[in-house]
Amino acid sequence: MMGTTRSTEGLDTRRRKLLFRSWHRGTREMDLILGHFADTTIDALSDAELDEYETLLELNDVDLLSWITGEQPVPPAVDSAIYRKILASSRSKSF
Repeated sequence: MMGTTRSTEGLDTRRRKLLFRSWHRGTREMDLILGHFADTTIDALSDAELDEYETLLELNDVDLLSWITGEQPVPPAVDSAIYRKILASSRSKSF
């Protein structure tokens, strides 16, 4: 997979921006993890979930990847419902 497989048609501006940011992280691993998650769920996230997701997107890729892969324990402030959805999404996808 090289990039988004989802059209932005029908998405509001906020979701379009989040989809773009998910696929343009800076590290390919996080592009794939967050891009896949956004492709499959961005249209179904509530406003509160979008808020949480935006907060996660502000975090450093190296930290996020180490938590998702289990190299480092997930800080309680990060271990949210949306983080767990991302984790489940990454585990269900074979890259």
